Amino acid sequence: MQHYDVAIVGGGPAGLTAAMTLGRSIRRTVVFDSPGPPRNAASRGVHGIVGLDGVSHAEYRRRAWSDLDAYGMAERREEDVADVAPAAEGGFDVTGESGARVWARRVLLATGMVDVHPEVEGFGECWGRTVVHCPLCAGWENRDRAWGVVTSDPEFARSAATGFAAWSDNVIIFTGVPGAGSGVPGGEDGAEVIEGEIRRLRHTDGDLYAVELDDGRIVARQTLFWQPGQRPVPLVAHLAENRGLALNGDCYVKVDEGRRTSIPGVYAAGDLTSEEQSAAESVAAGSAAAFQIVADETAQWGDGEVC
Repeated sequence: MQHYDVAIVGGGPAGLTAAMTLGRSIRRTVVFDSPGPPRNAASRGVHGIVGLDGVSHAEYRRRAWSDLDAYGMAERREEDVADVAPAAEGGFDVTGESGARVWARRVLLATGMVDVHPEVEGFGECWGRTVVHCPLCAGWENRDRAWGVVTSDPEFARSAATGFAAWSDNVIIFTGVPGAGSGVPGGEDGAEVIEGEIRRLRHTDGDLYAVELDDGRIVARQTLFWQPGQRPVPLVAHLAENRGLALNGDCYVKVDEGRRTSIPGVYAAGDLTSEEQSAAESVAAGSAAAFQIVADETAQWGDGEVC
């Protein structure tokens, strides 16, 4: 069995940034990268990271591994992880889906989440392009278009028209919950509210042009802000059920200020810890988690006071 200082589960921005920080700290890591397409593969590219803005996800990973290979401290395994279990001698046995195991002193979970798409025709084709979950990530590419905001939250509906004004002055609220749009301001600073379930998204190769409701109404729209439900990846669900990994509710991994989970020696960073999700935030979280891992190993860096 091969031994590593840290096993990183997830080869996205959080995991790769952590591998870089750990490599520069002379820690040997193994990065388990799922062989399936990355969760953000549908989007047009990576945004918000200075120097890499707009690069494709494949190019982002290619550049990341080129940087990591220069240090020779990180190994990539294209495989999902089935289990992370405490080892008898300390540390953890990390078992891949193939059954192969490695040992690591510490583990960083950077798996991301699973998006649960609604059963709406056309949603998958538009997802990541003209149906977006984060205006900070894809708002620029959809600016000055006719927007729709899909929500069942009355408070969010009331703030949507002004909240999305930077990207569009033409915003409609779609809600499937009767009365959820009550109190939405009208006039120039308000937004029209349309109640009813969305049945179909009309599009051309993922470019949205209309929303079709279950009663047959058709509303011209070019972009939708729509946050689908999320659930943990199978590994995280397994660790929560069998290894004592604490979740916030039944969704996000609970971490402290140092990205430590409820399992000593296991850390988590990136989208699986918060609904505030972006590549830039994942990069920051991956770096912070790696720094904390090194700091926990060395116990204390210096004894001077800092403010």
